[in-house]
Amino acid sequence: MFPFQRSQVRSICQLLESPPEHIIAIFGPRQVGKTTMVRQALAQTRLPGRYLAVDEPDYPPPGLEYDPSQTDVRKPQERDTDWLVRQWHFARLEAERSAQGFVLALDEIQKLPDWSSAVKGLWDADRARGCPLRVVLLGSAPLLMQSGLNESLAGRFLPIPVTHWSYEEVSQAFGLSLDEYCFFGGYPGAAPLTGDPEQWRDYILGAIVAPAIERDLLAMTRIDKPALLRRLLEVGSSYSGQIVAYNKIMGHLQDAGNTTTLARYLYLLSRVGLLAGLPNYHKSRHRRRASRPKFNVLNTAVMTAASGYSFHEARNDRSFWGRIVESSAGAHLFNTATSDTRVHYWRDGNDEVDFVLERGPRVVAIEVKSGAKALLTRGMDEFRRRYNPHKTLRVGGEGIPLDEFLSEPAGRWIESDE
Repeated sequence: MFPFQRSQVRSICQLLESPPEHIIAIFGPRQVGKTTMVRQALAQTRLPGRYLAVDEPDYPPPGLEYDPSQTDVRKPQERDTDWLVRQWHFARLEAERSAQGFVLALDEIQKLPDWSSAVKGLWDADRARGCPLRVVLLGSAPLLMQSGLNESLAGRFLPIPVTHWSYEEVSQAFGLSLDEYCFFGGYPGAAPLTGDPEQWRDYILGAIVAPAIERDLLAMTRIDKPALLRRLLEVGSSYSGQIVAYNKIMGHLQDAGNTTTLARYLYLLSRVGLLAGLPNYHKSRHRRRASRPKFNVLNTAVMTAASGYSFHEARNDRSFWGRIVESSAGAHLFNTATSDTRVHYWRDGNDEVDFVLERGPRVVAIEVKSGAKALLTRGMDEFRRRYNPHKTLRVGGEGIPLDEFLSEPAGRWIESDE
């Protein structure tokens, strides 16, 4: 029996069972289960295969006749495309020997220099000779992964984006309650640690947040002011659920530079699944880009681990708990929104709506409440008057139950006519 499986596992299996017409590209933030998903798919498919992590030593696969001295145990930063070509060659031999073909899964592929050009050449050569080799590429630096895929491998890959776990997934896999999910977030590796707050906090900050900054951003993207990036994450996470002008944020930062730099760094933080800045909804796209951002962590663990609050302290602080609940809702919308769906907030003067979903002509306004009653708000009424949205939703209290809302993707609320 397999442990809990995310829905993408079935999709990966189906693609592996089909003729190898495209590379399968799996990318997303750190510690969301990408490697586990691929291993589960490899274990269930009828095809033989091999999983290789670029940042781990590899050993001779069983049954291949080659000199064991060729085993590559160099450090990841010392590996080059020669290593990739050699591993691909071994997998190609297996694919041609097997009646079903073969699967080569390469994890952390973005750590190889010029990996996308090398993969393009190898993949095109396989297509020309009709080699039945299936290839799966994984990476935890979404920005770099997508850049390489789009620049060199356009038309050759099928993307499977993987993001943070929903409440339904965490509840089924680990039995966390709704309140526990809102506070502890959706990192599967951290779920077993919730009984030990210090160990849980160290895991979130040391094993997830720090590597996402050091390895996925600073090591692979040009960052002129790394201290500013780190501080922006710290300050932005503490303001999650709030609308804050960049000028105010600058007051909390040393050597803050300009708003263009902050906006770029905030964008990069969103691409590694840590922190987003939602724009104010407006018909004019220029007005949206110029608006003050509403900070929203993309996994509430990033917010709560750095807050110093215990679970019970947070639960008893109505103001802080309200921001946790609202941040949970915003993170869920952002994480599950498809590429053609935009997530905003709306505020004009004293009138405000927590979230606005937009897909083509459809606009959905969403208000989130953490208390027992979801009171009517003047902001929602004013938004309805000005923009005539497709529908309005109230989450929490007497509206849509929060657990139901956090278990359905954003598309569910924008597509239905309920």
